[in-house]
Amino acid sequence: MTIVAGIHAVAEFLRATPERVLRLSVQRDRRDEALASLIREARAQDIQVSQVSRDALNRISEGTVHQGVAAHCQEFQPQSESEFETFFESLTDPLLLAIEGVQDPRNLGACLRSAAGAGVDAVLLPRNRSAPLSSAAFKSASGALSSLFVVGVGNLARRIEWLQDQGVWVVGTDDQAEKQYTDYEYGASTLVVVGSEDAGLRELTKDRCDALVSIPMAGTVPSLNVSVATGIVLYECVRQRAIRDTAE
Repeated sequence: MTIVAGIHAVAEFLRATPERVLRLSVQRDRRDEALASLIREARAQDIQVSQVSRDALNRISEGTVHQGVAAHCQEFQPQSESEFETFFESLTDPLLLAIEGVQDPRNLGACLRSAAGAGVDAVLLPRNRSAPLSSAAFKSASGALSSLFVVGVGNLARRIEWLQDQGVWVVGTDDQAEKQYTDYEYGASTLVVVGSEDAGLRELTKDRCDALVSIPMAGTVPSLNVSVATGIVLYECVRQRAIRDTAE
């Protein structure tokens, strides 16, 4: 079972995938319209609603800020690589994201939220060396996981090579890269690869990329949070695509 906590995250699951919501736990002494609306929506879909104490809800939500509600959902399982290959055949000029080595589930969730906002077609998550898709990740994603195609990857370097064979250009983010992210011409089919909070991309992954790009920094801050950097690069891809579409 997966716990999804927070008003916005629960509301998105009720809207997009209500069949995955088994029941709601709501704080019995909390009264506000947003929470009341979720209760009405759940009951309209025959989803059980349990009134619990704040302490019980704190335990259920595993320390995540819950805003008075947590949804007990069927466990989220990333798609398999074979399912991804089948799905990939249906895509035209895909925009993909790979997230390597991110350890903080809140950062992982924020990256997924940026991916959903940018219209990413699929997100690749290594099965090892990655934060779990926990309640904190679901909360930070604000419901993005209900609309994203997320695939668990056993060997990211090998999957990158497979994508390159399919005509996908692979662009990695690297603080030390000479080319800035705005100076790169992203291909029609692009995989953006971002790395861990501390070390960034592994050398093996960098070697597999067609290009490495950096985000220029002013002042004394050496780098951006990985989720912020993810959003910036993805939206540059989106911007360039819009210009190409207009020109055509």
